[in-house]
Amino acid sequence: MKNVFEIKITRNGSAWEKALDKAYHKKNKEVKIEGFRKGMVPKDIFIKKLGIETLYMDAVDFIADDCYKEALEKENLVPVVDSSYDIENISEKEVTLVFKVITKPEVTLGEYKKLNVKKEKAKVTKEEIKEEIERLKWQLAEIAPKEVGKLEEGNIAVISFEGFVDGKKLDGGSGENYSLEIGSHKFIPGFEEGLIGMEVGEERELNLKFPDDYIDKLKGKEVKFNVTLEEIKERIIPEVNEDFYKDLGYENIKTEEEFEEEVKNVILERKNSDIEDKFIDDCLKSATDNLKVEINEEIIDDEVHRMIHQFEDQVRMQGIKIEDYMRITGLTHEKLHENMRPEAINRIKSRYLLEAIAEKEKIDFTKEEVEAKTKEMADNYGITAEELIKAYGGEDVIKYDMKMHKALEIIKENN
Repeated sequence: MKNVFEIKITRNGSAWEKALDKAYHKKNKEVKIEGFRKGMVPKDIFIKKLGIETLYMDAVDFIADDCYKEALEKENLVPVVDSSYDIENISEKEVTLVFKVITKPEVTLGEYKKLNVKKEKAKVTKEEIKEEIERLKWQLAEIAPKEVGKLEEGNIAVISFEGFVDGKKLDGGSGENYSLEIGSHKFIPGFEEGLIGMEVGEERELNLKFPDDYIDKLKGKEVKFNVTLEEIKERIIPEVNEDFYKDLGYENIKTEEEFEEEVKNVILERKNSDIEDKFIDDCLKSATDNLKVEINEEIIDDEVHRMIHQFEDQVRMQGIKIEDYMRITGLTHEKLHENMRPEAINRIKSRYLLEAIAEKEKIDFTKEEVEAKTKEMADNYGITAEELIKAYGGEDVIKYDMKMHKALEIIKENN
């Protein structure tokens, strides 16, 4: 591909000697040679006993960054992913590293105006208003112990459980006083259904199977769960009245008609936001379909890894360890990578599209405009401009985002 460069950099003479000497001092602190304390082995004896070859890889580590900078400067390249290198040859006299540098691929803009993308119009039905009110009632429901009766769909079961596969305790398959909403389908098929009808204090054995699309070591396997129902909780649905309106933050609403109108407006606002998001996605899809670009696998992998890190952060923010999430859902890193690949390609293409539009339309902002936008954003977040700049990684990043937003506006305004 035209954006892949292989650059050879050789280090010899004093530069390579210094790297080998650094490697010797590092290794000397780690190895033990009979008759000498650690760090006190003379260099000639070290080499005689262990061989100079033992210093090569550490010496390469010491010079690799400097060689990489030289490689970029030599060809005036700006890499878009981390570069790799191979060792072409290495000896006591010199080393030659071959760097593989991938730059941004060539992008050819297609039509990005007059795409004839249609924008829907939001409508709200009476049934949707009714469903939203039911959802709000469910949201504000009080969760309280269920005094009498058996476990039913919609109840919250507080359970202690142990899982066994092939007669052995299942790693990560046990818990105490675990709250599980029946009908949430958080556990494997059959688990929640198997608890329905239990009474507090009752023990039950569930003989189930892991799904065929579960993690490799468990998929399709039989599993036994011993479950004790510790407590049953239920939601007490509130009445729709002025207290209910106030709990939702609607201090000025007094009647059911006023409340329904407010709910309608909220749904309408949500729908308009969704419609706007879909319109943007459709515009980007149509414009990127007209874009010509060949994307390296390394660039796609880099984007996928970035998305996976973001996903892991989101899971952690919910108080869940990523390992537990993967085990519960049956996801593997390979499957996650595969699932995210199409979206990664879309993101890359959209980014290249907007960058190309910004360049063609000569979009730019003055320092004063960037500073004004920075202050506006900082005020919205309730932080200082300096804190915002630090969080973004510099004013250049803020300016870049401004260019991308402007390029997107150009697409929307011309469709």
